[in-house]
Amino acid sequence: MIRVNNIKANLDIDLEGLKEIVSMKTGLDPEYIKNIRIAKKSIDARNKTNVCFVYSIDMEVRGDEDYILSILAWKDCELVKNEPFTPALRLTPKSRPIIVGTGPAGMFAGLALAKMGMKPILLERGKEVSRRQQDIKTFWEKGKLNTNSNVQFGEGGAGTFSDGKLMTGIKKTPFMRKVLQELTEAGAPEEILYLAKPHIGTDKLVTVVANIRKKITSLGGEYRFEHQVTDLIIKDNKIQGVKVKKADGEIEEIASDCVILALGHSARDTFQMLYERGIQIEQKPFSIGVRIEHRQTMINQSQYGRYANHPALGAADYKLAVHYPDGRSAYTFCMCPGGQVVAAASEENTVVTNGMSEFARDKENANAALLVGVTPEDFGGKHPLQGMYFQQQLEHKAFELGGKNYHAPIQLVGDFLQSRPSHKLGDVAPSYTPGVTPTDLSLLFPEYITATLAKAIVDMDKKLHGFADDNAIMTGVETRSSSPIRIYRDENFESNIKGLFPCGEGAGYAGGIISSAVDGLKICLQEEDTKKAGVK
Repeated sequence: MIRVNNIKANLDIDLEGLKEIVSMKTGLDPEYIKNIRIAKKSIDARNKTNVCFVYSIDMEVRGDEDYILSILAWKDCELVKNEPFTPALRLTPKSRPIIVGTGPAGMFAGLALAKMGMKPILLERGKEVSRRQQDIKTFWEKGKLNTNSNVQFGEGGAGTFSDGKLMTGIKKTPFMRKVLQELTEAGAPEEILYLAKPHIGTDKLVTVVANIRKKITSLGGEYRFEHQVTDLIIKDNKIQGVKVKKADGEIEEIASDCVILALGHSARDTFQMLYERGIQIEQKPFSIGVRIEHRQTMINQSQYGRYANHPALGAADYKLAVHYPDGRSAYTFCMCPGGQVVAAASEENTVVTNGMSEFARDKENANAALLVGVTPEDFGGKHPLQGMYFQQQLEHKAFELGGKNYHAPIQLVGDFLQSRPSHKLGDVAPSYTPGVTPTDLSLLFPEYITATLAKAIVDMDKKLHGFADDNAIMTGVETRSSSPIRIYRDENFESNIKGLFPCGEGAGYAGGIISSAVDGLKICLQEEDTKKAGVK
């Protein structure tokens, strides 16, 4: 298999057309090219008058190998070896391992252990994904919150009700490919294997999450829904098991010498319990801000020019960042093309926002988190959980500012920049439900957040024309961009309690679906290929 890189092609090209381009680029006669497949695909929109796709193409070739290699030696090509990745088990528990949480880290840790015959027990405080959907729908439509089954808690974790983005900034590892392959086997579209910016969409993620569960249980693993871990059983500085509270209120003890903490970033009562049990925790920087919402057609026009709304391109996205001399930074995060702003509270009397898109990304608005970084110096105290308390204060203020009924406080960008409250909407219809309340967001944030957001909107408009549109909507408050804590772990991935393995986003070691899933795999499996390492 030979990979040919940097193939530029127009937006309407098909596989046969790509084969012709590969032939011309390499100088190989088409009869030598047996078949081709797309290895990578991205959009090049730097020149708005000539937006195109850029491909890496894998091709199988036939004929004399020396002749073919002599032709390709000086081209933009490389040999590709698709050798299987066969990692060995890292963990060797004496009893069935327990996994706390079924977000990406917990699911993939469970999948790895189940494949190794370890029969893991996965504990989830929320419900299985289809029942969770109903609870979320009830909250969005009626403002009735289930604190254990919502956008944050339940099978699949917070990522299930998002855009399902699969981009990540972590260092490349064979585990990344393994995660993508497992997702496609569970029902995700195959394009995630080659797109530069892959996503699944919440509508497809629901099926993917359920299929991964079915695979784990078919291999001997066990899911226990509505089982909230309320305490750890520790003896001689070693984990002995966990205590769980079941849906009927009964407390049960489950013994194990291996507990994987795959918590989400919103498991605040669990963080409090861990702190009280002596688990080593430290403060961690994170970000706070709003969801900013524009018309998707405007984003398309700004990003793609005359190619805007071309069916091959779909809804345009963006990623923006600014840095200031005072040390403050602002950036967009979790941008959801053709999506909606969603109510993501997990505690009563709080308002929390997030963004979500379905696979088609065909809704009227685009939204993204617009965030300002905060550090422990901003939290107002040295307590390891002070960042969490800081988040809670903002969420309670947003609840009050929105009307104390889970409506979200909003402000038009034009009003925000002019330091005046909003009283009515413009031509961007807010997508957040159960409802919104026009107000003044400066009443919500510390002054340094308000000032940084205002500067950032103006500066980001220079990079993405229309970002500072007067009618764009800012919806508060976005506080759950990442965990406010980090749970200590050593080079063996253990906490200060032996046999207790923190991982994923809630523990402070990941920031999205892929990085969380990879972290779950790293807890369980050796990262190197055991065949190459000589392990039998």
